[in-house]
Amino acid sequence: MNTIMSTATLNINLAALADNWRDLDSRTGCETAAVVKADGYGLGAGVVARALAGAGARSFFVAVAEEGVILRKALGEGPAISVFSGHMAGDTEMIRDAGLTPMLNSVDQMLRHVEGLPGHPFGLQLDTGMNRLGMEAAEWDAVRELALGQNPRLVMSHLACADTPEHEMNARQLARFHEMTDGIDAPRSLAATGGILLGPEYHFDLTRPGVGLYGGLPFVDARPVVTLDVPVIQVRDVAPGETVGYANAWTADTPSRIATISAGYADGIIRAMGPNAALHAGSTGVPVVGRISMDLIGVDVTALGSDPETLQLIGAHQSVDTVAGFAGTIGYEILTSLGARYRRVYAQ
Repeated sequence: MNTIMSTATLNINLAALADNWRDLDSRTGCETAAVVKADGYGLGAGVVARALAGAGARSFFVAVAEEGVILRKALGEGPAISVFSGHMAGDTEMIRDAGLTPMLNSVDQMLRHVEGLPGHPFGLQLDTGMNRLGMEAAEWDAVRELALGQNPRLVMSHLACADTPEHEMNARQLARFHEMTDGIDAPRSLAATGGILLGPEYHFDLTRPGVGLYGGLPFVDARPVVTLDVPVIQVRDVAPGETVGYANAWTADTPSRIATISAGYADGIIRAMGPNAALHAGSTGVPVVGRISMDLIGVDVTALGSDPETLQLIGAHQSVDTVAGFAGTIGYEILTSLGARYRRVYAQ
């Protein structure tokens, strides 16, 4: 009986995810946390976090408080859940009730936290040159004594160029982090995935791998975590001179066999990748033709000699970063854009 469904299947290898965490953990002499923001990089935060907890992770990071609430329900009491966005005015009840640890980013957040939730755990984020989140030197000087007197769980910063090991910004931020934090008693953290790979001088007391857990660069030794198989809805012959898709964007030069597959930009397959993109039938690559539309994509399967039931966008022959390259973007965007319509299948 044919069991091909009309929605694409996103296979998620939780064993590979756990192995990637263990591999990155083995490269440090400190605690290794896990970043599971953006719904576990699009793979399902609760399922992902439980797998990582099973591998040994005891500290988790999310982007916003709402994500932390979801994660607390999935993990239960015990694991530390830190919130990168800190303590916003509307977050107080969520932070308190879910036992979250906000990473405070400013003087205003520091005052809001100690006044609104006195005695509640918190961490601190410092800006060492990225100019995104965190206290700059003047702010840090203003609250340093108060903040350290409240026993922060963690003091952290974030590297801007860790994916480029030779970039001078890495050493500059490392030196700045030392200047701002040497001599404090609180645990410190600077490295995400790229920082782990830069070496032990970047590791401090806790590392925070994110994309590397999910098989993305710069962790080239990562085990692949996801495969994406897209069903073929219809296959047709297209004669020379005929066109495929919106705006007549592709014209057949020779007799062609064109498959229409059930996915599109509503599923996180970025429209701009169309002219460069390919899928695979086994080890054979087949090109996308015409524009990627909301729900459908045309693929030239002439070279296969037979009509496939599914085609693979992400898998053994094409990594998430390769797919990102089709659109001139990064694997992070592909992972976090993976559509809600996909049927997710988890393998332990």
